[in-house]
Amino acid sequence: MTMLVGILLTVIRFYSYALVAYILMSWFPNARETAIGQFLARISEPYLEPFRRFVPSFGMIDFSPIVAILALQFAGYGIRQIFSWI
Repeated sequence: MTMLVGILLTVIRFYSYALVAYILMSWFPNARETAIGQFLARISEPYLEPFRRFVPSFGMIDFSPIVAILALQFAGYGIRQIFSWI
């Protein structure tokens, strides 16, 4: 069971890195049109879309990715806490 939890936490960590990379790609022109950018878009957009519906953007600044990453991190903390008792 602990091996499964470790794998799940590793997946959460790498997915968080992928989200950060996808978000940083918006700072560079045409970075999202590359093969890596398209791959990151395919894995990131389905997760980010619900947050974009509920978290308003202020001008040109979109805070929904920050909220999405925080939610993912809190899920990881929750998993650690639940399985630390077992």
